[in-house]
Amino acid sequence: MMSKLGSPLGSPTLAATTAQFRNRLPTQFRRCLPIYVAAIILIFFTFNLNLFHSRVREVTSNAAALARPPVPVVAAPAVPITPVGPAQTPKAVRTEFPRKIWQTWKVNPLRFEERDINTARSWVGKNPDYRYEVLTDDNDMKYVEWHFGPEGFNRPDIVNFYRDVKAAIVKADLLRYIVMYAEGGLYADIDVEALKPLSKFIPDRYNVKDIDMVIGVEIDEPDWKDHPILGPKSRSFCQWTFMCKPQLPVMMRLIEQIMTWLNGVAKEQNVPLADVKLDFDQIISGTGPSAFTTAILAEMDLHKEDPNIKVDWDLFHDLQESKLVSRTLVLTVEAFAAGQGHSDSGNHDARAALVRHHYHASNWPSRHPRYSHPAYGEVEKCNWNDECVKTWDKNVEAFAKMSEEEQRKIVAQKEQERKEAAEKAKAEEEKRKKDREEAEKRKKEEEEKKRKEAEAKKAEAQDAKRKEEEEKRKEEEKKGWLHFS
Repeated sequence: MMSKLGSPLGSPTLAATTAQFRNRLPTQFRRCLPIYVAAIILIFFTFNLNLFHSRVREVTSNAAALARPPVPVVAAPAVPITPVGPAQTPKAVRTEFPRKIWQTWKVNPLRFEERDINTARSWVGKNPDYRYEVLTDDNDMKYVEWHFGPEGFNRPDIVNFYRDVKAAIVKADLLRYIVMYAEGGLYADIDVEALKPLSKFIPDRYNVKDIDMVIGVEIDEPDWKDHPILGPKSRSFCQWTFMCKPQLPVMMRLIEQIMTWLNGVAKEQNVPLADVKLDFDQIISGTGPSAFTTAILAEMDLHKEDPNIKVDWDLFHDLQESKLVSRTLVLTVEAFAAGQGHSDSGNHDARAALVRHHYHASNWPSRHPRYSHPAYGEVEKCNWNDECVKTWDKNVEAFAKMSEEEQRKIVAQKEQERKEAAEKAKAEEEKRKKDREEAEKRKKEEEEKKRKEAEAKKAEAQDAKRKEEEEKRKEEEKKGWLHFS
């Protein structure tokens, strides 16, 4: 009894079990067991000690940071920020061009004239995987309100400006820039025909991810850059056809520049925007190709990679192949403006020709007349022909030195010449019209004659066939009667 109570474990069963477990362990392990236990305890203690020191360092660091005087913050220069609506958060320019084709016109496609249907079909037919859309005089305002209203880009100034402007050509120019900023894609005037699919607009040697805009040269006549009338129009990119990725800053700057310019003109004329009077040259330089070109050249210069490069028209004069400058791909004059008869524009059969401009919708100058000399008319009618322009300049210079009496005689003489030329042109046009009508009449008469001859032959053949069938029937009846007999 005493032996049991004196055992170290107190319980004989537990002691026996422990002894049995101990006897099963290797002798060497039993000898090292205390060392293993000590090592485990040491590792646990070291880990918790490091954790404690880490917390102490963190608290000390935070305390020190709070104790230090605040570092002065230098404010960046204030930059005007364009208000952006909640649905249109600014984002990086997309890598691909949107598959959209845009045109604008007075009426919707269901009411197009045949000529406009044909040009529209050229775009759809050559680009079946693109969305095609026409903005009209009936829905353009809704489009601008949707994209630039409170739930869009939140630019009420643009919405109000577009609503107040009444000059059709100004609205047409402005709308193309608005659409290209809002959604991007390809814009083409209603009288522009697609000659090749859009897949051909960017040569294979370029990566579309490196390009934000595709434009083409329209007028490349820098020799006349100092001419008082032709100068501002002598170097320009084409804006009747171009491609954009959406929300390019250059498009917004162009829109804002037009707003600033036209508001300034209205102020000078002391009239509301709706009543501003503009001539041809003001349209070209204020909203048209010259304004377009100026904005793009400035954007190229702003983002040029090489500071030693001077971005001006010299980079694009006599362009023999496309050139990429500051993410804007510039195509040769043949691409969008072939067949003009100037600027070495070639013809529409050229491999580089992508579109054909028919000009049948370009009647806006009649509402915004260009400068016309009382005796020698418009220098633009020379179509950049060197000899013609030089002659015009020489005549105008000589006219300025004449007396008023001599000037009146010259004006009367030129008026008579223009009247005779107009009458001659009218007579020639009437003759051509008469010739066309007679040719059409002869054609119809020949077609009618051929139709009647064909009908006569057909009737004759049918009669012959009926006679043949009748003879055959009679012959069979005769044979049948003889057989019966």
